[in-house]
Amino acid sequence: MEAFLAAAAASFGLIFIGEMGDKSQLMAMSFAARYRLRSVIAGLVIATALLFGVSVGIGATAGGLLPTDWIKLGAAALFIAFGLWTLRGEDDDEVHPIKERKSGLLTVTGAIVLAELGDKTMLFAIGLGSQFNPWGVWLGATAGMVAADLLAVFAGAWISRKIAPKTVRLISTALFIGLGIVLGVEAFIALTG
Repeated sequence: MEAFLAAAAASFGLIFIGEMGDKSQLMAMSFAARYRLRSVIAGLVIATALLFGVSVGIGATAGGLLPTDWIKLGAAALFIAFGLWTLRGEDDDEVHPIKERKSGLLTVTGAIVLAELGDKTMLFAIGLGSQFNPWGVWLGATAGMVAADLLAVFAGAWISRKIAPKTVRLISTALFIGLGIVLGVEAFIALTG
């Protein structure tokens, strides 16, 4: 039990700090301005639990087998496409920014999974999972990322009540396209370097 608690505490702290200012926080904030809080939170929890379950399961020895640079390049293209799709929006006079779309939960879950594949926090979890109690690492890492991203979710929900829907849409578009460009540049450098 001591090993479990130590692994959970270490993983929570490392992942929580590692997520501060990370792209998943920016995404969580943007999603919270567009979707219902329950969909955003559920999507974050599902994506995070899946990601860290896979990370811990893989362990450090198999970490090099994943083509993370190609995954990151595909994610970059999807983020840019999602940003452009967000830009088209709907008629701002008729739609409240929190109106739920049928795909809110799936959009949040899928986007977070794609953004975090091969990210530093996933790599931290792979390393920690190979050295410490895997269940403790999984629980601590999941809780750490969800806690960090919830800060952004509540900030995004607050922003959506204070800012016009068109402005929220433009900010969301800029964030998604910006994240896509950053992911694409990172993947390109890794693939060519």
